Amino acid sequence: MSKPFSQACENNKQPILDKLLVHFRQASRVLEIGSGTGQHAVFFAKNLPHLQWHCSDMPANHAGINQWLADYPSANLHAPVPFTIGQDSWPLELVVDKVDAVFSANTTHIMQRSEVPIMFDLIQKNLPEGGIFCQYGPFNVNGDYTSDSNRDFNQYLISQGCGGLWDIADLQVLVSGLDLLHQYALPANNKLLIWQKC
Repeated sequence: MSKPFSQACENNKQPILDKLLVHFRQASRVLEIGSGTGQHAVFFAKNLPHLQWHCSDMPANHAGINQWLADYPSANLHAPVPFTIGQDSWPLELVVDKVDAVFSANTTHIMQRSEVPIMFDLIQKNLPEGGIFCQYGPFNVNGDYTSDSNRDFNQYLISQGCGGLWDIADLQVLVSGLDLLHQYALPANNKLLIWQKC
């Protein structure tokens, strides 16, 4: 198979990294939920050498992720573990070697609405007190779309059977055990939400 590629990952990786350098400064072991193509993983691991970066995704995406890891290896970058929200529990190897930070990009709006609370519940149960969850993607704010393109994107997602965009306020209502510390506006009408285990 040809190596997967996302132009969006190339466009957003540096702005995201700028914030991870701040919020993952004290982190030692990160779980990436939904590593996708693997582009974020190879870039962030290289530029955050003080921590261990663990990829995860549905098994069907592992081959593409592993191609990126093979082409851009880092000593602190780990092969993907199977993790499908709604089917799998927290990866066993990451129960033994606990993570203190989680990263996920462009996953919440792809998942079914019923799966998002499951993801947050797993995160808050497995992060230690003070642990950080950095969540990137398009979100609505106070019941409104932040752009026409996000409105069109949401309509497309729904037509494809995905859950669609979440309003940040709705996430705050359903989330237990995590405080929303920051909401950063990033390019292409996306945001980076910084949650902390309380």
